[in-house]
Amino acid sequence: MPAHSMEESTLQASNGGLHVALIPDGNGRWAEARGWPRSEGHRAGIEAVRRTVEAAPRLGIRTFTLFAFSSENWQRPAAEVANLMRIFESYLREAAPRAVEHDVRISVLGRRSRLAGGLPAAIVDAERATRAGRRLHFRLAVDYSARDEILRAAEQLNVRRPATREDFSRLLAPDEPVPVDLLIRTAGDLRLSDFLLWECAYAELYFTPRLWPDFTVADFEDALADFHARERRFGRLPQLAAR
Repeated sequence: MPAHSMEESTLQASNGGLHVALIPDGNGRWAEARGWPRSEGHRAGIEAVRRTVEAAPRLGIRTFTLFAFSSENWQRPAAEVANLMRIFESYLREAAPRAVEHDVRISVLGRRSRLAGGLPAAIVDAERATRAGRRLHFRLAVDYSARDEILRAAEQLNVRRPATREDFSRLLAPDEPVPVDLLIRTAGDLRLSDFLLWECAYAELYFTPRLWPDFTVADFEDALADFHARERRFGRLPQLAAR
């Protein structure tokens, strides 16, 4: 596979609909600023998930990947983690029927062996019920680490021949090997936090100080407008990229 093929596939993905990734940060800070428990911030964050997923197709987004829970988040207090898992399960149970109605596919990325309670079953049920969705592919990353996924993919490579970028992309995401066009992070932090590192090689990055529960559809539109105003060259000279 030529060295520029990943960049070309990104352009092709953009022509048929964007792949937008989002790190929804700031739930805890939002709740603490109001004197509320952090759990209330997570519940408010689910409302932001609902409105952004609903808005995504009309904004030209075909794939929307949201970082719900990192592998490092297990270090948080056990009560907070348990509450988050219940919120994820509840969300998937509620979202699946609506996703079917609106032609949205739901899938979950990350390690599943450490998930407990009813969440694993909720994931399987949501994925099965929505697998025919074509209008939007909504991917939720739970117990996810990009570095772990890269290591897992490397272990699966056939060492008897050189691997291509396309091979590696398919191992990382068999159902959606499409590079990210735009990555959005809320709440002001300026880092990727081990999220989609391979897929974000040529992503445009957009950071906003807005806390995730306060992130509106207008904020989403602003991020997309900023993205569309940028010149994406993928290593080419400007006049060649414009073609």
